[in-house]
Amino acid sequence: MLSESLPSAVATLLKRLGYAGLLPFVGLAALLWLVKPELHAVVTLALTTYAALIASFLGGLHWGVAFLKGDKTPLFHCVWGVTPSLVAWVALLLPAYAGLPLLGLLLVTCYAVDHRQWPKLGLSHWLPLRLHLTLVATLSCLLGAAAP
Repeated sequence: MLSESLPSAVATLLKRLGYAGLLPFVGLAALLWLVKPELHAVVTLALTTYAALIASFLGGLHWGVAFLKGDKTPLFHCVWGVTPSLVAWVALLLPAYAGLPLLGLLLVTCYAVDHRQWPKLGLSHWLPLRLHLTLVATLSCLLGAAAP
């Protein structure tokens, strides 16, 4: 099992960084509703790319688990670790009206997988934060996709 707690200073920093990581999601989704149409392509690219990077990061956490657990690693972590990156790459190739909802669905799927896996690793105390981050990020992707 991985450590169930971190020093409070580290835990506080991780929470702050997590919430700060929502700023690009919220800011770019809002910009898509506010900017002139000629800027939509740039802002959309920024939002889809950021969402894809975050999804890849969430998958990469599972490779971190694999490295920590060594030979005792369930193969699931190895396979799932690359899956979000591959799906995110496909989402980047799609037009924004399709790619952003796919990325939103991917973020929800990443949360669902973590919700199932993290308690086995002693990390369930991080699930409320992950839920908050996932909800805001997913809503941002969906609002960005719906922008005029």
